[in-house]
Amino acid sequence: MDTPTHKVIIIGSGPAGLTAAVYTGRANLHPLVFEGLQPGGQLTITTEVENYPGFPKGIMGPEMMELFREQAQRFGADTQFKEVTSVDFSKRPFKVVVDDKEYFGETVIVATGATAKLLNIPSEATYMGYGVSACATCDGFFFKDQEVFVVGGGDTAMEEASFLTKFASKVTIVHRRDQFRASKIMQDRVLKNPKVSVIWDSVVDQVLGEDRNGKKTVTGLKLKNVKSGAISEVKADGLFMAIGHQPNTQLFKGILTMDEKEYLKVQPGSTRTNIAGVFAAGDVADSYYRQAVTAAGTGCMAAIDAERFLEENGIH
Repeated sequence: MDTPTHKVIIIGSGPAGLTAAVYTGRANLHPLVFEGLQPGGQLTITTEVENYPGFPKGIMGPEMMELFREQAQRFGADTQFKEVTSVDFSKRPFKVVVDDKEYFGETVIVATGATAKLLNIPSEATYMGYGVSACATCDGFFFKDQEVFVVGGGDTAMEEASFLTKFASKVTIVHRRDQFRASKIMQDRVLKNPKVSVIWDSVVDQVLGEDRNGKKTVTGLKLKNVKSGAISEVKADGLFMAIGHQPNTQLFKGILTMDEKEYLKVQPGSTRTNIAGVFAAGDVADSYYRQAVTAAGTGCMAAIDAERFLEENGIH
């Protein structure tokens, strides 16, 4: 029995992948979506989303992604909780492999997202979304008049710290070295801010917290001085990781063009990659904005790009 060829295969199920599924579904293209190991993407580790248009009272991240999924399925998307293990984009139809099963698609939309680099300490995972965050733009608003800490020393850490001063009463940057690697202009801007202080030569050893009325809450941090080994405890209401993101592009190495940080490169003003018929949407091709709404926007773009590609190639 021949394996059917799908018009559109979407790899990834965050806001980009599922928006692409909504649009290609409505265009009668019957997309096949592989949701991957983290269905719903990074929003599934976010508690409350308040900055997505259309949800004036906010919505829980996992609930929001469930709504995205329902909408895609309503228009005929076939969403499967499977992880793609390899791809072959050398000829069309493109081959997408899940374990040992092969699927074929006339177009592929890559929406595998990015993963925030974390400290890999158990307590960090316990309080993720309950005071621990990897996105100041997403969660800073929740820390009005509170004391927060930022881990990192690059431009991202400076940007996050600067943004958080709009809300927090005090922002402390914890850096494992004795100087930042951020650009001079970014450092100056942050260090001149009276709300910002720095703890040098230190790492976060543990996130401290408690349950308040059945809800997990961060109360402090254990810091370790990397030179002396000394452990100290500090009061903290929140902890922001700003040590970078890793795009989930390992599958596509040597196949799709990437920048020096391994994000997929797309042609300006489109979602087209270096291979005709393969498109990239969301955080996998965006190291700058990294928002749910921008990911959804590029998911829409990728769907329209794929639809036009199919038309131009006479595939109906």
